[in-house]
Amino acid sequence: MNRQRQALFFALCAVLLWSTVATAFKLSLRYLSPIELLLYSSFFSTMVIGGILGVQGRFKLVLQCSGRELLLSLFLGSLNPFLYYLLLFGAYDRLPAQQAQPINYTWAITLSLLSVPLLKQKISRYQWLALVISYCGVVIISTKGHPLKMEFTDLTGVLLALASTVIWALYWIYNTRDKRDPVVGLFVNFLCSLPLILLYYLLFSSPRFPAVAGLFGAAYVGIFEMGICFVLWLLAMKMTDNTARISNLIFLSPFLSLVFIYFLLGEDILPATFIGLFLIIGGLLCQRMG
Repeated sequence: MNRQRQALFFALCAVLLWSTVATAFKLSLRYLSPIELLLYSSFFSTMVIGGILGVQGRFKLVLQCSGRELLLSLFLGSLNPFLYYLLLFGAYDRLPAQQAQPINYTWAITLSLLSVPLLKQKISRYQWLALVISYCGVVIISTKGHPLKMEFTDLTGVLLALASTVIWALYWIYNTRDKRDPVVGLFVNFLCSLPLILLYYLLFSSPRFPAVAGLFGAAYVGIFEMGICFVLWLLAMKMTDNTARISNLIFLSPFLSLVFIYFLLGEDILPATFIGLFLIIGGLLCQRMG
């Protein structure tokens, strides 16, 4: 198998796994609260990323992090996984998966908006158009196809999903300052976030022994969504000679996700979900033109 085929294989594996996570979130949240799911999934993801570094013989790079890099990891870890997944799991706890998942895909639009004040970038007319198109899709999905009534399924859930896109965009903006190996940086970020997550859990919830089914769900989310998917995607982007072709595969994920949501969660996929999702994807494609 040549490098391009390997890149395609790794990218498709990542996309397929990402397509299952909305369903995994909802199933896990039947047994765990958002903070419990965050605590246990973060633990599993930290272990698996550390294991990957160990297998690759690169764990020694973790021990070479400077004090400044550790402080950066503490900040980045507070954004992701701590705040990002706390908000995202909160959104999934309140919203149907078919609503929370497409809204989460607008983070790239949020990234463009935040790049103006934080990176001093300018927004092109295509990016402004992308913003309008994508957020029209969000409104259609959130109101189940009745945007003029502005009656949201759960306004708090929608706001949590949108807030998670802000945190995710901020994470990637500030992550550009991290010059370490991406997997090393991710591992240290997650490691630094664990005390914050545990402290939040102890302060704002009643500790209990989790249901076994919930632990299995948290393990799946942590190992695949937070860990292996990221590594597979990095490998694909590193090996490909056509980044655009590989990166466009990510647009398959939300549509595949609806298949899992329908068959495994039993949610009837509304026409408004398809319309809104096509608008969001259309907006993201329009953004690339800019």
